[in-house]
Amino acid sequence: MRSMTGYGSGEAVIDVAGESVRVVIGARAVNHRFLDVRVHLPVPIAEFGPAIEALVRKRVRRGRVELSGSTDGRVEAPPKLDATVARSALAQLRALRDEVAPGEPVPFSLLASVPGLFQTGAAPAGDDVRDVVLAAAADACDALDAMRLREGRALGEDLSARLEQVRAKLAQIRVIQPTIVDHHRARLRERIATLLDDAKVAVDDARIEHEVALFAERTDVAEELTRLTSHCDQFDELMQSTGPTHGRKLDFLLQEMAREVNTLGSKTPEVEVTRIVVELKADVERLREQVQNVL
Repeated sequence: MRSMTGYGSGEAVIDVAGESVRVVIGARAVNHRFLDVRVHLPVPIAEFGPAIEALVRKRVRRGRVELSGSTDGRVEAPPKLDATVARSALAQLRALRDEVAPGEPVPFSLLASVPGLFQTGAAPAGDDVRDVVLAAAADACDALDAMRLREGRALGEDLSARLEQVRAKLAQIRVIQPTIVDHHRARLRERIATLLDDAKVAVDDARIEHEVALFAERTDVAEELTRLTSHCDQFDELMQSTGPTHGRKLDFLLQEMAREVNTLGSKTPEVEVTRIVVELKADVERLREQVQNVL
C-alpha cells in the first residue's frame, strides 16, 4: 500500500566549461482524485519541462505532483570576449575620432554595440543537459515512491486497526440482536396484561406472537451484518494485495458500508444497538478520511 503524499529529490552533475554544475529536482505529491503533474524549472533548463512531465506520468498513477528544479552554477557556458574584434573596433573608432573630432575621448561603451564582440563558449550539447535533468527527475521519483511506500505502511496499520474496531462492533450487535425480539415479546405481554387486567379479558397468545413475528421481520438485520462483514473482508483483501493499491475501490467499499450502517440503524429500536451504530458511523467516516490518502 502506498500513500498519495510524499516528497523526494534527486540530483545529477554535468560538466560545463570545465566546471561541475549540479542540477537538483524536487518532487512533492499531495492528494488528488486523478494525476495532475506540474513542473517548475528555472530558465536555463525550462525547455525540459515537457520531458520531465512525460517521465512522471509513466511512473506515477495518482495525486498532484509538483516538481521544481534548481541549478548550482551556470548550465550555459559563460560568454567570451573576442579581443581581436574589440581591438579592431576600438582602433577604427579612434581613427574616425582623429579625423572628425581630434582630442575627443572614445568611450568604451561604444564597443557594446559591436556585433560579434562576445562569443558563446562551448556549452554541453542539448541532449547531454536533457539526460542530466531527466536523471535527476528519475531519482526524485524514486525517492518520492520510497516515501509513499513508507507512509503507506503506517497508513495500512492504522486502517487495519480501525477495521478491527468495526468488526468488534458488528460482533457486539450479533450478540445483542437475538435478545431484542425476546425483550419486545416480554414488554408487549406486560403492556397488554396491564391494559386488560381491569377488563378481566384473557391475553390472546396467538395475536401476541403474530405481532412479535412482524416486529422480528422489521428489525432483522442479519442481511446487513452479513454484507458489512463481507465488505470488511474485501477491504482487508485489498489492503493485503501485493499488486497496485486500490484507493478508489477502498473508498467505494466504505460508501457501501456507510449505507449498510445507516440501514442497520433505521431497523433496530434497541438503544444499545443504536449507540453502537452511532459509533460505527464514526468509524466508517474515519476510515473514509484515511482512505483519501491511499494511492
